[in-house]
Amino acid sequence: MGYIKSEALEEKGFVILDSYAQELDPKEWLDLEYNDWKSSGDTRFAPLASAKGEIECNGFWNHKPPRTDKDGVWIDSQVEKAPNLTRRAKEPGANVGRCRVIELQPTPYGDCLYNLHQDDNNRLNPDGTGWVVRGFFNLTDDKDSFFVLRENRTDPQGEVRIALPAGAQLIIDTQRLWHATTHNGTEPRYNLITSWTSGPELDAYIEKYHGTDQHTQFEVPQDVLEHGYAEQARKDAARAAYYAAKGQQAKLAMSEA
Repeated sequence: MGYIKSEALEEKGFVILDSYAQELDPKEWLDLEYNDWKSSGDTRFAPLASAKGEIECNGFWNHKPPRTDKDGVWIDSQVEKAPNLTRRAKEPGANVGRCRVIELQPTPYGDCLYNLHQDDNNRLNPDGTGWVVRGFFNLTDDKDSFFVLRENRTDPQGEVRIALPAGAQLIIDTQRLWHATTHNGTEPRYNLITSWTSGPELDAYIEKYHGTDQHTQFEVPQDVLEHGYAEQARKDAARAAYYAAKGQQAKLAMSEA
């Protein structure tokens, strides 16, 4: 039967929406309660919706009964602190699974490439239902930072780099694309991440905000790119050697974040 997917994401796996006037909204993310939950880099997460409405970040399949990343329960204490962020996450009208704000500390390009991962959004997702993708709303003004997307984790050919000023809005099939962020700055980057179920509601939302897979490539000096490739290879080799010494094979597991 196959999953219900958004045609707009079919070719490249992502769309960029109209920019949001983020500077007009209060900085609600600063008041939220955060968990020290590590994903791709030095991170913390502040959940707005979780498996059972508790302030935790675990995959829904790790709860009892286990389920896919759908039907998240809104956390009253967090929603009260961030009504605008909650409104934006709910606006598409699509089913919401996990919804949380990520706090990312400065991360150079080489570390970003090492951190590239795919998300396990659709574990236990029944065939014939909507494919889970993720929305990313950049909250802080990180003009020197950029999102990295790849079809192949270690192949820079066709790498997509998307700028992250305040108000940048993306929807990404993060189970298809390897992704992480290069954050060039001295202060943390904050971003709202929402798991949405594909279907007519999400399609209408993408159309309303002129979703497109055309983008302006964030320019990075060649020497920085080359250093990043080398750093990724060095760290991958070090990880492989670590596991080999334990008689194990290093695995690039999907992220639960």
